[in-house]
Amino acid sequence: MSQPTLFDTTRIGAVDLKNRIVMAPMTRSRSAQPGNIPTPLMAKYYQQRASAGLIITEATQISPQGQGYSWTPGIHSAEQVTGWRLVTEAVHQAEGKIFSQLWHVGRMSHESFHPDGKPVAPSALSPDARVWVVDEKGVGQMLDCPEPRALTHEDIQRVIADYRQAAIHAVEAGFDGVEVHGGNGYLVDQFLRRTSNKRTDEYGGSMANRVRFAQEVLEAISDAIGAQRTGIRLAPFITQRGMDDPQAIEAILVLAAWCERKGIAFIHLAEADWDDAPQVPYEFRETLRATFNGAIIVAGNYTREKADKLLAAGVVNLVAFGRPFIANPDFPYRLKENLALAKIGDPATLFGGNEVGYTDY
Repeated sequence: MSQPTLFDTTRIGAVDLKNRIVMAPMTRSRSAQPGNIPTPLMAKYYQQRASAGLIITEATQISPQGQGYSWTPGIHSAEQVTGWRLVTEAVHQAEGKIFSQLWHVGRMSHESFHPDGKPVAPSALSPDARVWVVDEKGVGQMLDCPEPRALTHEDIQRVIADYRQAAIHAVEAGFDGVEVHGGNGYLVDQFLRRTSNKRTDEYGGSMANRVRFAQEVLEAISDAIGAQRTGIRLAPFITQRGMDDPQAIEAILVLAAWCERKGIAFIHLAEADWDDAPQVPYEFRETLRATFNGAIIVAGNYTREKADKLLAAGVVNLVAFGRPFIANPDFPYRLKENLALAKIGDPATLFGGNEVGYTDY
């Protein structure tokens, strides 16, 4: 029997995919203002890239409170759902599959997005981080995140309900499933780690308490739309933004075991992708595979050779690529045929703007 490759068909939860190439979520900040509404231009962008086996959208806030960056889309208003329907219809017309990435940034935010000037978090601890904020003149810049306020127990229940409603909206908008953004120092990740979670109630302290929020979010979503259309993105080896907790790996494996029991469709690992980033130990890959039988997606500066090696070993099921899709809408074809890849033009077009550097590649 031949070993699996990136170009083989597969299945993730309840969804059949034409290949094992995933377009990773990438913030591009092109939503219409006011209202953070997806646009026809965004529909064209995603449709151009529908040859991926699966597209996972840019991170999409589940509520106004969940926003941390300017011009990022939401999925909490009727207008936003209508805008996303343009996107899903365009992708499905091109025979693609698309999941919505559900996002609450927690403390990774700026006072300008909040009526009281306070982002929220498990604990009132500032991250060592900046977010992209557009001023009144339309100029974007990276600004420091302020100290957040700690979520109350009532707040937490409201956020969980927001995740559930966002998943329902995603299905109404035509998405094939959803991915909870549980990595990169955002809200779910903040609950998982001792460096950002100093709570003394049932959502902090012990390992079981720190994974509780993620479990209750996934429970609420999967009960609403089905576990087989629900996944989560995690970032076990990413330590920036004040998130360096040696127990993070153990917490993620505890959560993975729970996901296995619940029947969650997939776990998506956001791996560090800079040149001198820490390598993911192969032992961790084997332990995760032994713990979780659902689909495992990995993302992090992969080559075709490295991807196929992990697929053949059986420790991953799909591989996500981000930056190559920006300048190469036909990236799966170029990868299969070993064709040269176009390079990103003006980096200033990555966040915000119009079709230049977005749909004109």
